[in-house]
Amino acid sequence: MSGPLTGIRVIDVTIAVLGPLASQILGDMGAEVIKVETPEGDPMRQIGPARNPGMAAYFLNVNRNKKSLVLDLKREAARAAMLRLAATADVFVHNMRPGAATRLGIDYPAISAVSPRIVYAWASGWRADSAHRDRAAFDDVIQGESGLAALNGGDGPPRYVPMVVADKICAHVLASSVAMALFARERTGQGQEVHVPMMEVMSAFNLVDHLWHGVFGEPEKGLGYPRMLTPYRRPYATSDGYVCLLATTDRQWRALFAAIERADLADDPRFATIEQRTANIDELYTLLAEYMRRRSTAEWRARLDKFDVPNGGVNDLPGLVADPYLHETGFFRRVEHPSEGPLVTTAIPVSFSGSPGSLRLPPPRLGEHTAAILAELGYSRDEMAAISGAELP
Repeated sequence: MSGPLTGIRVIDVTIAVLGPLASQILGDMGAEVIKVETPEGDPMRQIGPARNPGMAAYFLNVNRNKKSLVLDLKREAARAAMLRLAATADVFVHNMRPGAATRLGIDYPAISAVSPRIVYAWASGWRADSAHRDRAAFDDVIQGESGLAALNGGDGPPRYVPMVVADKICAHVLASSVAMALFARERTGQGQEVHVPMMEVMSAFNLVDHLWHGVFGEPEKGLGYPRMLTPYRRPYATSDGYVCLLATTDRQWRALFAAIERADLADDPRFATIEQRTANIDELYTLLAEYMRRRSTAEWRARLDKFDVPNGGVNDLPGLVADPYLHETGFFRRVEHPSEGPLVTTAIPVSFSGSPGSLRLPPPRLGEHTAAILAELGYSRDEMAAISGAELP
């Protein structure tokens, strides 16, 4: 057994990042993922540096362990082929608006009619039973509406987190939801529809820290965890760089005060308990910042390790790619792509002792597996061209 989802077939009708990342996670865990694309292909094929057209870096980073099947779903023959394919599948995934799925004839009623045991999972911006159900949603929009952009802006104007963080978080939620639905099917024998609304997922994600008095139905008394909101919460400048550190428990704070040679602060009424430290967080972080400037980053890291205070350095992107720890663990993998040559990909971060995931297939060229998949479904070569709407490789 090469992965916990070995033997599961996934039909992946997704584009951009959220859906493709979710289906890649399923593929990494052993599932057979068939990526269904239009004749033009996933737009992500065009974003970033590329050695060949349609095989850009962004696409390569979220589409490994997949096969590519081109179907022009505006054609009746292609819709019929999609239903024939769905009848062989365990999971159907998309990230389009509900109206679009219905117009293409691939909504849950249509797919479950040919495969009652299927797990039909999809993500969109808002709940399917809301007035916003058909609004378009992208990462920037959800960062704004979920409160994340305002939080990230601090006391200044709203600012997006410099990554598609909502897409990536929702991708992991979508993938884990599929796995849970498959587990339920093992228990009940029944398939079901699973919907991941980005707005709710990101609102719940952000409010873990910041619901605060809202937990008691009293938001007027204040929302937001003060320690997270203080402008003084940032990596500390040292004499030659930066260091990250965090103490949470009383024991850790006593150790930190000892590390900066101010053990007396453990008994200071401003800082002696969690409640007092929270109430005086700006003053506490300002004090720490003053001490951190007195030694180098290397000195502080060695000293903080000695006192068992959680700490780390600050990597920029080049530093992350060169990080010795990640190279020690084999996080970056070199693979040979049949058309793109040598590529670097990231390892599967989660390990399973009995059924590990694997890197089996490189990101596919557009339509690379169309002929083989349609032949498996019983179509002749002449029928394939009418179904795919593209020249067969």
